[in-house]
Amino acid sequence: MKRKAKLPFDPNAFLSKVNGGRAIADYRKDQIVYRQGESADSVFYIRSGKVKKTVISEQGKEAVVAILGTGDFFGEGCLTGQPLRLATVSAMTECVIVRITKADITRVIHDEPAFAELFIAHLLARNSRVEEDLVDQLFNSSEKRLARILLLLANFGKEGRPEYPAAALRRGRERAARQSDTGGIDHRRRRRQTRSCHR
Repeated sequence: MKRKAKLPFDPNAFLSKVNGGRAIADYRKDQIVYRQGESADSVFYIRSGKVKKTVISEQGKEAVVAILGTGDFFGEGCLTGQPLRLATVSAMTECVIVRITKADITRVIHDEPAFAELFIAHLLARNSRVEEDLVDQLFNSSEKRLARILLLLANFGKEGRPEYPAAALRRGRERAARQSDTGGIDHRRRRRQTRSCHR
């Protein structure tokens, strides 16, 4: 008797089906997914839409610490033993969100390398983004920080996914450096303007 070959694991199929440890829910704009201080017992995956992650201080001040979109995970702090949520997450648009219990996600990370690879890639990208945010906060002017945030909110990047607009910022810095080196005049731009005037 031949054994049936095991089908390859598909992370997208896993994240699109309701099963024992997974539930899919629709959230309307401004609806709370979870609140700061609630029990941390599951991880969430955004199938569509955008959410914001906010923290409220003891003095009552609220700060937005992240804006997440389609394809992002959140709530992964429960995997590190975090007993309570450190932030509140609410929908910024209509969302479809998958809730995966801690036990289910832990099992699939151990059993399915394809899912583990997807999840680790998410964690590394998030870590990179946090480092970029920290560098941005420490070294850039408020105008540059605002420009970066606006680009990120506008989903500057490929395939509708936010990505750090390093190339655009680098080009802007190079242009500013050329202008400061030449007394505020970008000679290439000046030549183009001169040529267009002579036509």
